[in-house]
Amino acid sequence: MNSTTTSALLLCEIIDDIAVLTLNRPEALNALGAFGDGHAIREVCDLLNQQRQVRCAILTGAGRAFSAGGDLKAMRAGEGVFGGGGTSIRDNYRREIHVLSKALYGLEMPLIAAVNGPAIGLGCDVACLADIRITSERASFGVTFLKVGLIPGDGGAWLLQRVIGHSRAAEMLYTGEILDANTAASVGLVSRVVSHESLLAEAMSLAKRVSAQPPHALRLAKSLLRQGREASYDAVMEMSAAAQALCHLTEDHREGVEAVLGKRPPVFHGK
Repeated sequence: MNSTTTSALLLCEIIDDIAVLTLNRPEALNALGAFGDGHAIREVCDLLNQQRQVRCAILTGAGRAFSAGGDLKAMRAGEGVFGGGGTSIRDNYRREIHVLSKALYGLEMPLIAAVNGPAIGLGCDVACLADIRITSERASFGVTFLKVGLIPGDGGAWLLQRVIGHSRAAEMLYTGEILDANTAASVGLVSRVVSHESLLAEAMSLAKRVSAQPPHALRLAKSLLRQGREASYDAVMEMSAAAQALCHLTEDHREGVEAVLGKRPPVFHGK
């Protein structure tokens, strides 16, 4: 199934069983913080979670940036999410930025960030919401909140250290240093660096390998990996046993076993 959904912020194109999501504010380097941004992204993510045929998603940016993060011009003008008194700004973050972040984090299928250019501040944290990050040689990464007198208001203080460890995350946050693509790969922020021209093709190739897996088991595997960050060993063992019992009862499990024994590629149908 191929289809396209368009909003002011996010394009969603479904190609077979892969959703390609594109932040679509290139004139502002895909900066975020306008009213409605949270709703726009949550609406797409909720729709994808309901479509069991979608097995993997890719997130990238239109134009030359992945995302420049929060809109500095809006901050200077006190507009959008960044306007009003302290209580209003807090509530705006909850209703927009937090909704945006939680929606992407809550995608049930694996999410690949194809980072095509600068991913700064909130933009870097958005990339970290993905399960896998691959990057163009033109990309750069920075958590530059302190440089403008702010802290990560988007949950990045929780997220970044789970991606690259506490010491590396602290160094990035406290210095505001911008990492180039190769340095980002060396610290484990991204899986690999590819040529700018081949980025989307590489992301699609990876997504096809992911989407070749049985979809129910794939979503359960993502959930277990996420739970494994926080839950105790015993709790994960119990969740694993329950999830495994469900997998054993699927047609895809039987197909996988038959394919291995028959020395042929499996064909999974999500049943």
